[in-house]
Amino acid sequence: MSKSQRKLEIHGEDPRFHDTYQFLKRYRDATYSLKVVVHQLEIQFQINYGNSIDDFLDSIYTAGAELNGSDIEERARSIERSNKMLKLLESSVDLLRNNHKYGEQYYWILYYSYLSPQELKNTDEIIEKLVPHIDNISYRTFYRKRHAAVEALSTILWGFTAKETLELLNKFFPEE
Repeated sequence: MSKSQRKLEIHGEDPRFHDTYQFLKRYRDATYSLKVVVHQLEIQFQINYGNSIDDFLDSIYTAGAELNGSDIEERARSIERSNKMLKLLESSVDLLRNNHKYGEQYYWILYYSYLSPQELKNTDEIIEKLVPHIDNISYRTFYRKRHAAVEALSTILWGFTAKETLELLNKFFPEE
């Protein structure tokens, strides 16, 4: 556990919430950056090799060539790692949306707050977009539900280990 995570825990805030919040805050930029890198790589391949990345990789694999240690391999691994991270977040948000009792509301709150391609200017704009999805949403309700949505997403991303749940599990399945 990092020093900043220990400080959060001492002050009563779950470090997983902080990690999820930071992840969400960077989502738009990460998604955009990933798309730009892939686009640049596609253009570079078209210029250098006269075909698409997929065609190039297919021809290399068909020929039995290896890309070990090459710049292409490093870039591909970096893109793949970033893409996996974004897919993890997206699948976790989908799981939240489709299975949590407030999933639909939480989805729209997270979407307009962090996930939509274009960042909204302020809380007023976010609340205006939420009106069709959540009746009578006030500032207080928005902030309370946004916090709850990030907490719920945290449990999906990092696991649920609340003390109360562990105590309940121990009642049903006592450790021997």
